[in-house]
Amino acid sequence: MWRRALTTDAMTATATPRTTTHIPIAASLMALGAGVVWSFGAVTARMANHADPFQYLIWRSVGVLVVMELVAVVRRQPMLLPKAYTSGKWMLWADFGLLLASFMFVYAVKTTTAANASFLGSVTPLAAVVLARLVLGERLSRVTLAAIFVASFGLVVTVFGDLHAGNMIGNAAALLASVGFAIYTISVRSDPSGDWSPVLSGYAAMMIVLCSVITLAHGKTLFPPARDMGLALLHGAIFIVVGTMLFNLGSKRVPAVPMTIFAQTEMVFVPLWVFLVLGEAPKAATVVGGAIIFMAVVGKAALDTAPGAVQPVQEC
Repeated sequence: MWRRALTTDAMTATATPRTTTHIPIAASLMALGAGVVWSFGAVTARMANHADPFQYLIWRSVGVLVVMELVAVVRRQPMLLPKAYTSGKWMLWADFGLLLASFMFVYAVKTTTAANASFLGSVTPLAAVVLARLVLGERLSRVTLAAIFVASFGLVVTVFGDLHAGNMIGNAAALLASVGFAIYTISVRSDPSGDWSPVLSGYAAMMIVLCSVITLAHGKTLFPPARDMGLALLHGAIFIVVGTMLFNLGSKRVPAVPMTIFAQTEMVFVPLWVFLVLGEAPKAATVVGGAIIFMAVVGKAALDTAPGAVQPVQEC
């Protein structure tokens, strides 16, 4: 799900007229496939029953770090990890954004329902445009403000069913994951032409250190059962890395706004896989609230691509 942040720079409307663009089928399928691949990670996280969120994140991050550095070696490039910490303040903010997003999303998946974690985490595009307004001074269009209002109503509906279910901490973690993704988004937006691949290695290394300290402080082992370690490694090395590669390939040919829509496949498939594999059915309120959030995000993207100018709201 943290990958959705890569597409949200198109969510801030400008006064420039939009035109219809032909979208290549193969590239679109790559983008859609990326969301499907990412969605499998929620299943492995739920299946790792004997690893707590911190133990799971350690080994998931090991998978990400090892594979990313191996890819750099194969491409005969310098190590990515040093670049993650020596490429300026925005790269550091990007590291922190992904750290927060990944930490909170996995915690949410392990402590609340997969559907709640997915739906609540899907407000990333809207959270990103708000942060872009506050940090980068970008204007918010009336369409954006309406989408934020509708999505907020969806959040209320989704969370309402869990008020007495003990899942509120997990729900809050899912929302914080969206904030993390949004921080990453505006960091990337600060230099769209830059190479942000070191962030994967950078945040993964930080995650390993942070979660190791937390795990040891709680008197737990860094080595959960081998099965759970394997699931976490699979999540990081395959689902995150392969999904990201597919997404990056697709983004070279597909405009940013359609990519925003394609990225929502993760939100759709997470609860589906968890239901089919683990039999965890989402609550009615979760489905209704998730549908409202989905309509707000996708509806905004669709309106932003409509012919004609979108008038921004005047700055205060």
